[in-house]
Amino acid sequence: MPHDEPSQRPPAAKAPVIRWAGTTNTGRFRKNNEDAFLALAFDAREVRYLGKTGTISLDGNDTVFAVSDGMGGAKAGEFASRIAVDQITRLLPRGFRLGAMGVESDRAELLADLFHNIHAAVQEYGRCYEECEGMGATLTLCWFSPGWLAFSHLGDSRLYFLPRDGDLRQLSHDHTHVGWLRRSGRINEREERTHPARNSLQMALGAGHQIIDPQVGTVGLEPGDRFLLCSDGLNDGMWDRRIGEMLREGEIEDGTPGGLAAAMVKESVAESGRDNTTALVIEAGES
Repeated sequence: MPHDEPSQRPPAAKAPVIRWAGTTNTGRFRKNNEDAFLALAFDAREVRYLGKTGTISLDGNDTVFAVSDGMGGAKAGEFASRIAVDQITRLLPRGFRLGAMGVESDRAELLADLFHNIHAAVQEYGRCYEECEGMGATLTLCWFSPGWLAFSHLGDSRLYFLPRDGDLRQLSHDHTHVGWLRRSGRINEREERTHPARNSLQMALGAGHQIIDPQVGTVGLEPGDRFLLCSDGLNDGMWDRRIGEMLREGEIEDGTPGGLAAAMVKESVAESGRDNTTALVIEAGES
């Protein structure tokens, strides 16, 4: 599966509806769930938390979805991922409100600033509380507005993109040496999955990293496009080819709690389950 740069195709005039389903699972061996995911809607007046599944119009709303995977001793990782998603609602409202009002704003700059501010917050907790020393988190975030997806990413959680008329692509770059080897064509997916250093992060929020350089990008949005945000626990138990098959063939809401996301997590945990596993599936649709 290629790891190309984000598509620069022009957006549709509108992708008026966003449908989503998300779920998380502790896995078969962990005691705590250090993953967290978030679904929010913003307009010119308020910020609203959304449920685990649903449908929302982008007419007058921007939406944000995020997945974070925490790391650290005891429950510090759980706390770190919660800090990451909670900071989003505190730090981004101004940018979302400007977008909702049709005011042009630099989403790339806003997202980069957000990640640096969250990084500083996680670092500060680590300095101030002994039990939080060394904690950190990954973060992958999608910001949907009419015609566009803006995203930002740090760590080894992932953002996959399945265009309505194309093949599955991983938009996010794993911030690991092994991820770089895969992107540069030096190893294949099988070698990546079995590499002994595959989980060694080069960058994360907190975790003692002094410098971060979050990946930021945009994609023109078309009705029928699908996206998957997931923690690394999901792709530990599921090959990219299978992820693409399920995204293409599955229904977002198939009558079971969490719909397609729940089906993906269930299959991944059955195959591996060594880590917490989270999936958040999003589709741009017609009204």
